[in-house]
Amino acid sequence: MTIYNEKQQEIAEKISPNARISNWKDWKWQLKHSIRDISTFEKVTGIEFEESEMESLEKTIAKFPLSITPYYLSLIDTEDYRNDPFFKQSFPSPSELIIDKYDMKDPLAEDKDSPVPGITHRYPDRVLFHISNICSMYCRHCTRKRKVGDVDSIPGKDEILKGIEYIKNTPAVRDVLLSGGDPFMLSDDYLDWILTELRKIPSVEVIRIGTRMPVVLPYRITDGLVAVLKKHHPLWINTQFNHPRAITDSSKEALRKLADAGIPLGNQSVLLAGVNDCPRIMKKLVHKLVQNRVRPYYLYQCDLSEGLSHFRTPVGKGIEIMESLIGHTSGFAVPTYVIDAPGGGGKIPVTPTYLISWSTNKVVLRNYEGVITTYKEPDSYEPVFCDRNCRDCKLQLKLEEAEEIHAIGIEKLLSDYDDAISLIPESTDRIERRDKLEMEIRS
Repeated sequence: MTIYNEKQQEIAEKISPNARISNWKDWKWQLKHSIRDISTFEKVTGIEFEESEMESLEKTIAKFPLSITPYYLSLIDTEDYRNDPFFKQSFPSPSELIIDKYDMKDPLAEDKDSPVPGITHRYPDRVLFHISNICSMYCRHCTRKRKVGDVDSIPGKDEILKGIEYIKNTPAVRDVLLSGGDPFMLSDDYLDWILTELRKIPSVEVIRIGTRMPVVLPYRITDGLVAVLKKHHPLWINTQFNHPRAITDSSKEALRKLADAGIPLGNQSVLLAGVNDCPRIMKKLVHKLVQNRVRPYYLYQCDLSEGLSHFRTPVGKGIEIMESLIGHTSGFAVPTYVIDAPGGGGKIPVTPTYLISWSTNKVVLRNYEGVITTYKEPDSYEPVFCDRNCRDCKLQLKLEEAEEIHAIGIEKLLSDYDDAISLIPESTDRIERRDKLEMEIRS
């Protein structure tokens, strides 16, 4: 498995003359040597920009900072960088300074739905918990450009505790999504502390983490980090691969470690003009994801954040991509195409139309090939009577786990699912004497 090649060695030496493979695969070395200015980018890649373009680029990073990990930079095709998906996602464009009429600083109204610092509570049973405002790389299409890149913006324990207290006092919250920035920018110990505190809350059933580390800095997925994560199941991780070429040997290794730790993995791609707005690219991406035990979860329409207009595609392009996936590949490889509604309306699924018509007892459908068919509904459907008294429901509302077996006799003693250690007949002389003695003691 090639995880360090000549191009990476060359880049490492340009950044730090004494760099070795152990440095390259050290995520802290990668962060320390991230490319944060245009001149260093030119020096490392050999790409040179015209003076007029340099002026526009400097203005851009003055508003939206530049930071690219050496690893991610090594993926850029310098011979055709203008069309390269890694270049477009990581390197600033003067187009980011174009603010369209409908662009917003906070298009998803996350701040308005924030009852305490760090918490966004939009959906009934789940919250978004911002535990970091910094990333290993500043993606040019980031919906949180208003926050990411702040100096000294990893919240301290006091602020984190306010969010934890809110979750503790809101028992309806059963699902907590740790987000940022990137939560994996925190140290293992700090992340372990946060997860431990959340696990103490009885109402929290599931914890999710959103991270782009497997894509932009896979070396962050260390054995130590994985050991911390394994302690806090059930834990889910979603990442963001936007192009099949990003699934490198190093990324595969990071995903393998996480999947082998029993962590379900999902992917949330963003539909980006000039990057992945092509049915063939997206089909290849979802196929490579499932090969690496990552379930395609969402395909996002690009948000209305400031400076993203050059990345946005028509919704019709997303529908075209979904038409190329649904029925044409495995169902579990098909993501849900969503628009995160401006103003905080949440994720709205957008799909091609398969329900053509509908009458009293029949529906007309079409499939991915264009075949038109019908489905006959029941002539008489009698729903179970419901008086809306869920608390005392004696009908279907038994929601706890079913008891798997009721063992008796010797089988009960042999079983591993029953704690019984002996079978004692009732009303023996010894048992009667014991009962009599217990009654005397109580009196």
